[in-house]
Amino acid sequence: MRLWTLSRAAVAVLLTFCPRVKAIPSDCDPEIQWLKEEDNCYSIIHQDNLTHTGSTGCSVLWDHLNCWPHAQVGETVSQPCPTFLKVKGDVMRNCTEAGWSEPFPPYELACGYTLNNTLHFPPDIMLMSPEYFMWVRIMYSMGYSISLISLIIALTLLYMFRKLHCTRNYIHMQLFLSFILRAAFIFIRDAVLHNSQDYYHCDSHPPGCKVALLLSNYCILANYSWLLVEGHYLHSLIHLSLYSQRKRLHWYISLGWGTPMLIIIVWSVAKYLQENEGCWETRGNSWIWWILRVPVFLVIIVNLVFFMRIIRTLVRKMRALDMIGNEFKQHRKLAKSTLLLVSLFGVQYALFTFFPDEVSILTFQIWNAIELAMASTQGFIVALLYCFLNGEVQHEIKRRWRRWQPKKRFHGDPRMHNGSLSHSGLPLTQISLLARANNMS
Repeated sequence: MRLWTLSRAAVAVLLTFCPRVKAIPSDCDPEIQWLKEEDNCYSIIHQDNLTHTGSTGCSVLWDHLNCWPHAQVGETVSQPCPTFLKVKGDVMRNCTEAGWSEPFPPYELACGYTLNNTLHFPPDIMLMSPEYFMWVRIMYSMGYSISLISLIIALTLLYMFRKLHCTRNYIHMQLFLSFILRAAFIFIRDAVLHNSQDYYHCDSHPPGCKVALLLSNYCILANYSWLLVEGHYLHSLIHLSLYSQRKRLHWYISLGWGTPMLIIIVWSVAKYLQENEGCWETRGNSWIWWILRVPVFLVIIVNLVFFMRIIRTLVRKMRALDMIGNEFKQHRKLAKSTLLLVSLFGVQYALFTFFPDEVSILTFQIWNAIELAMASTQGFIVALLYCFLNGEVQHEIKRRWRRWQPKKRFHGDPRMHNGSLSHSGLPLTQISLLARANNMS
């Protein structure tokens, strides 16, 4: 009961401090403006029918673009282009004995737009309730918060312990940093994109929101790039003879941070030249969006290939090392290795890579919630498996802790000086075991 109370309190705090997901202001959304003007015109028509019963002339008319007021025969009425078309111009109609004439000049000429080309009514996905987006945002905000805190602690531990400084852990540190930047800039992006309506009034979008989205996309690409680096490093460790690790680290840094920079520069130039709208969050030109999607797809596919090859090698090594051993024990080792590799390679992203665009609302809601939950907590899982549960890190923490203990405790218990770990060396991590298994074959 107490746990339930604390959970409700935590959710209440999040609801208080997390801003709600805001849609486009109502006075800026063309569809909403069109619906409002239609409602207003029908109200005027109803009132006109009550006040001008039996009168001559032309009644109030709604032509799906403008509301034409009551007029006498022979009168010419001029109306500006509809506000939701966001263009300047005038359209006129004559009131004749047969009723209203056709508009002149036509809307296509006077306003430069047609109804079909301008009004794009929201698809089913836009009909979802704002509460869904609010709860999804709270959910992934909690996930990224947990990941951000755990990753900062993990990065600090790997940086502090000099005995852990090696190529493998340097790559882990870069991966942790990419997760940290990804979470941080997602928070910044949300804070900027969901700012007050005065900040984003209609078509006024300051450059800051575009920069925030650009940096957020860069950090996401860098995160995928470092997942590829992790996959390539472990695959090379097992299958290939490696050259200088320091030279390879330099190439990895160029791949992890440099390649996403080139991609994001190409994307931003294409956005600026072809689709410089809003905060660059629109996807009107699909080929511009594919500039970001294609590299992500390639990373996921390549890492999936690495994953399958490593799993196949693990199965072969385990059978060779323990031909007479317990089959359950082999399966247990394989399950542990698979769990480690799935989070390290980001294999779970393969589930969402080719998700179709045209799906029902319920399917999208479920799938979107699962994807965001997994993406937001992946940083925490990586920090947990490759730092907090890492035998080398645990050994260093225990060694530092013993060093910080009062000296009298060390003098009082000689066993503190002759622990088994100090004689046997650092415990092996899962990756070390994989490398050793490869060397023994």
